[in-house]
Amino acid sequence: MYAKMLSASVVGVEGRLIEVEVNISSGLPQVNVVGLPDPAVRESVERVRAAIQNGGMKFPLDRITVNLAPADVRKEGSAFDLAIAAGILGASGQMPTDRLAGSLLIGELSLNGEVKAVPGVLPMVEMARRAGLPQVFVPSACVAEASLIEGIWVRSVGSLAEWITGGGTLESDEAPVSLRPSDTASKSSEVDLADVVGQQHGKRALLIAAAGMHNLIFVGPPGTGKTMLCRRLPTLLPSLDDEEALEVTKIYSVSGKLTDARSGLIRERPFRAPHHTVSSAGLIGGGSVPKPGEVTLAHHGVLFLDEMPEFSRSVLESLRQPMEDLQVTIGRARGVTSFPARFMLAASMNPCPCGYWGAETVERPCTCSPAAVARYRARMSGPLADRIDLQVEMPRQTVPGAASGGMTSAEGRARIADACERQRHRYRHAGIRWNSELQGRLLGKYAALSPGAQSLLHAAYATLGLSFRAHDRILKMARTIADLDGSDEATDVHVAEAIQYRCLDKQPAL
Repeated sequence: MYAKMLSASVVGVEGRLIEVEVNISSGLPQVNVVGLPDPAVRESVERVRAAIQNGGMKFPLDRITVNLAPADVRKEGSAFDLAIAAGILGASGQMPTDRLAGSLLIGELSLNGEVKAVPGVLPMVEMARRAGLPQVFVPSACVAEASLIEGIWVRSVGSLAEWITGGGTLESDEAPVSLRPSDTASKSSEVDLADVVGQQHGKRALLIAAAGMHNLIFVGPPGTGKTMLCRRLPTLLPSLDDEEALEVTKIYSVSGKLTDARSGLIRERPFRAPHHTVSSAGLIGGGSVPKPGEVTLAHHGVLFLDEMPEFSRSVLESLRQPMEDLQVTIGRARGVTSFPARFMLAASMNPCPCGYWGAETVERPCTCSPAAVARYRARMSGPLADRIDLQVEMPRQTVPGAASGGMTSAEGRARIADACERQRHRYRHAGIRWNSELQGRLLGKYAALSPGAQSLLHAAYATLGLSFRAHDRILKMARTIADLDGSDEATDVHVAEAIQYRCLDKQPAL
């Protein structure tokens, strides 16, 4: 007696179709699960046995072989429970299998037969739609998440016994979930850019970074508003479009962090702020079965590193590759997994361990030796600093409350939206969206400078000893500044402003 069901697993942040084959033959009562199962899959046998018996059905006392195909792919997780139970019941003649032909079955079984939620439902259902499957059976708790994918029937399964008799509830009987909510720009935040007193130079840099998704670091003594400015980035960034929202929601689904799927796809750009004690695996991703790290959770959003030199140097150096490649590739003995990592790095740092080097007062002089300052700065290597577009010095405010107010987040967001629309139109056939993504041939095509601006950049390149990477990043910043000013061409004025945002290239010797 033989039955075949369809289930799924997650590889990276993408779903993968898995065939669950069940064969029952005469022999000593035993169950063998083959196809490279991990311990959670092997343990499913006991969960399925108890769920079937407690659901009023009979678990066959025969030789049962469960094969998870393709057999050369490692299977992990508990999402196969429902498919294994259906296969056993179908092969033993206790349940008709014709109505499950072409159906995807996802769910973990409890011992009393209830079907429990599993992570990664969204990419699994998206994979089923791409494969042309007509319907998917998911736990009741995952219906809202699965319904974010249009073009496939979603059926709710509450318990194994009810499912066998009733066949699952169609999602259309539930409250509908909209893929495109009417409120596409939910920015009801308690923080606002106008909260930051003074620091107009820093606000301008923040506007440029948000308009072109450029990496940014603020350097200055304590209490100058570095962290406040960075934490107001989400109030300036445009909402995710449909494609970006689906990518981000899939990542949070795989990570088990999708808390409220009924509100639709995630529309606000992620803002991740890990503590400085985070490990390389926590930041980049990893594990025996690789899981997404903070750089992936910040995909299409912001990764904020407060007091950047306090992070381990090895952790910081692990950012260099994803900042260039916009993805993380993790190799393990079981295989290679890739995670998307298209994020904006926002960071802050003090000029020295005590924080007052270069900003000494009579009351608070700098107490750090030149060697201590050098060791502190060396925690962020030159190659990493070279990858940060805007390096902005934040001076101490001399008069409290001076130049307060200024631009609000709503005003800044409107200006950024105009710049983003110019980029979207310019790059509509180029396969990119942001100025920060320009490179190679595209950089020469879309960020060409006038002769005067080119001469100014060449002079800065020679005077400051810039690298080719820093040269190109100044070009990208100039293009963004021109977009904010509504200019079709990056002029010498835009290049001059971009050059001043490279303070780490201009640091004097100690």
